[in-house]
Amino acid sequence: MTQDPYEILGVSRDASADDVKKAYRKLARQLHPDVNPDPETQERFKDVSRAYEVLSDPGKRAAYDRGGDAFSQGFGGAGQGFSFTDIMDAFFGGGAAAGGQQRGPRSRARRGQDALIRLDVALAEAAFGVTRDLKVDTAMTCEACAGQGTAPGTSPIPCETCHGQGEVAVVQRSFLGEIRTLRPCAACRGYGSVIPDPCRECSGDGRVRSRRTLTVKIPAGVDHGTRVQLTGQGEVGPGGGPAGDLYVEIHVEPHPTFTRHGNDLHTTVSLPMTAAALGTQLTLPLLEADVEQSEDSDSGPVTTYDLDVRPGTQSGSEQVIRGFGVPSLRGGRGDLVVSIAVDTPTRLDPRQEELLRELAAIRGEESPDGQNVAPTRSMFGRLRDAFQG
Repeated sequence: MTQDPYEILGVSRDASADDVKKAYRKLARQLHPDVNPDPETQERFKDVSRAYEVLSDPGKRAAYDRGGDAFSQGFGGAGQGFSFTDIMDAFFGGGAAAGGQQRGPRSRARRGQDALIRLDVALAEAAFGVTRDLKVDTAMTCEACAGQGTAPGTSPIPCETCHGQGEVAVVQRSFLGEIRTLRPCAACRGYGSVIPDPCRECSGDGRVRSRRTLTVKIPAGVDHGTRVQLTGQGEVGPGGGPAGDLYVEIHVEPHPTFTRHGNDLHTTVSLPMTAAALGTQLTLPLLEADVEQSEDSDSGPVTTYDLDVRPGTQSGSEQVIRGFGVPSLRGGRGDLVVSIAVDTPTRLDPRQEELLRELAAIRGEESPDGQNVAPTRSMFGRLRDAFQG
């Protein structure tokens, strides 16, 4: 090739490396054999590739600018070699980067993985919040080498295979000439350096397994399956990389008295038949009774509620106590729903049986007819009937 590579690419002699690459991309899109199979165009494409091979290499460009014959140093003897990644640059605007990879040596430091642990809590702890100390077994930065992976007093050395580049060129022949592709160096695994004397504590990984204690604050209102994220408390990355996140998954243990539905609490109280008929007042324990009072607190939470049971209360009826449910994560609080179960006596002494028979006679209930009654409709059903009516 006797022409001026600057003229072939259409750039000035003071053009920057980016200008040279842009000019090559533009011409490659026009002249590539897959786009234009004309034989003359293919020859011109080879000239453009050889010109770019010279101007993209700082050493060859400097030699040519000094008057040297830079083309005699081209790949393949006749200067017909070119980089496959440059072709990718021309068509996809980024060659290896278009495939999600970065040219040059990669860093040994990488972000660590996230970790997940399970924490069993009582219903009251999930409802009102709790602070726990957790023992976590994760990867920690090796103190002996400060995460570098090298033995004390040593450091990584450049890889002799790739000369610190982290990648090596692989040449293949094709109808276009010799195609050169870049691949991660197998000797250093793409790092560009090797550790001749690894740290004995971590075997060169820069981290070791260790158990530590974390103080975790569980917010009020969490539910079964809720995950609390602790940023930067997960696995430390290799090579001294940043730690991932730690997720604490909440598992709420069953309560002997209360069940949770959303932010509402449900409980059932048993009443004697006479108390349900005459009405009474019950002292109802609340979920707050399970909360331990702080030593520096003069007064603890209200732990009981005086529930008025109306005369004639039927078994299965419900009474709603507003604002005594579970606090919401977004503010507010649910309700406490109390279901009444009327306890019918199964064993009567003679005097009790006599009194009940006397009551049945007074109420005309000695021979009940057992008529069918309509099932009790829910509030939603009553509202639906009201709108439809």
